[in-house]
Amino acid sequence: MILNPDLDRLQPYPFQRLAALKAGITPPAELEHIPLSIGEPRHPAPQVAVQALQGALDGLSRYPVTRGEEALREAIAAWATRRFHLPQTALDPGRHVLPVNGTREALFALAQCVVDRNRPDPRVLMPNPFYQIYEGAALLAGARPAFMDLTADNGFLPDPDAVDPELWDRCQLLYLCNPGNPSGAVMDEAALVRLLERAHRHDFVIAADECYSEIHPRDGTPPPGMLGAALRAGYDGFERVLVFHSLSKRSNLPGLRSGFVAGDARLVEAFHRYRTYHGCAMAPPAQAASIAAWRDEAHVVENQALYDRKFRAVLEILDGVLELQRPAAGFYLWAPVPGDDTDFARDLFAREHVTVLPGSYLSRETPGGNPGRGRVRMALVAPLEDCVEAAQRMRRFLQAGA
Repeated sequence: MILNPDLDRLQPYPFQRLAALKAGITPPAELEHIPLSIGEPRHPAPQVAVQALQGALDGLSRYPVTRGEEALREAIAAWATRRFHLPQTALDPGRHVLPVNGTREALFALAQCVVDRNRPDPRVLMPNPFYQIYEGAALLAGARPAFMDLTADNGFLPDPDAVDPELWDRCQLLYLCNPGNPSGAVMDEAALVRLLERAHRHDFVIAADECYSEIHPRDGTPPPGMLGAALRAGYDGFERVLVFHSLSKRSNLPGLRSGFVAGDARLVEAFHRYRTYHGCAMAPPAQAASIAAWRDEAHVVENQALYDRKFRAVLEILDGVLELQRPAAGFYLWAPVPGDDTDFARDLFAREHVTVLPGSYLSRETPGGNPGRGRVRMALVAPLEDCVEAAQRMRRFLQAGA
């Protein structure tokens, strides 16, 4: 049978590797399993979105359009304008905004749209550790992924000066994750502008994955975004920039599969043309729910408060046994652990029935090593009482000798 040979270049997904790591282990039956491995929000969905979806079920009787309803694009543009302090007319709902069925599929599809595999050795740059969709997108677009190691030494932030200039010349697409997954580190606006200037100098597109931007401490400064950085740097048309936002994390709606892409009008139009063939139109009830969610901030504030309480409780319990601090954004703890990260994750599951994700599964080996080795990712998405129980079990595990 003939198949796309690039499929053989895909590596196992981190959760496949985690399942194999745990295979054959029987944890204590008296302990309820607490999964902290998957970043799936588990707070209640906002009622404003649920009610809007229920009230729009008659929309199932018609085909949606790929560009989305005008009301949805207007709601998205209005939210982004408020959130990132844009001039009122800067973000045109008709030219700069495109709804997508969750940013995961859009982040993947973008590479298929913008990578020119006929150019010599096309490269796609991405952080390391990284969201594995970036790598798979690059490979299936006919490009080679290249990695920017994120370590404690560089504050878990991309260092463009550490990348070979020849590699920048071959780069066609740069994936950014800001705030970062898994570290929660945040690039400031000046750093975003430096990368944007490099994109113009070396002729590549920036895909700014900003899906964790609304999960941040209530008393802190909200993370900046690439749209605002581009405008304030003089790029009035968001040239070479596409940002990706989602309702999954912001609004606890991962099952709705709703997000948006916004930025450079030429790129948005090309992506729209690609998606028209790809068949990615959002269902009308989902659009109605999305409009309601983007227009409402009250549930976002409540969501942030829930994460604030969980971080305070977990960090207090783990104080003295792990070197941890609250990340600038996101709902992960990127925790350094004693010994090998895979051994730690396997033994924690075996002894305490708690699942965390080995950091080495989120990273690739580079000349500098695997930057995720020696760390685990813990997603504080479970209810407060489960996060507290997991932290208490982890403290017991560490004090007994991990």
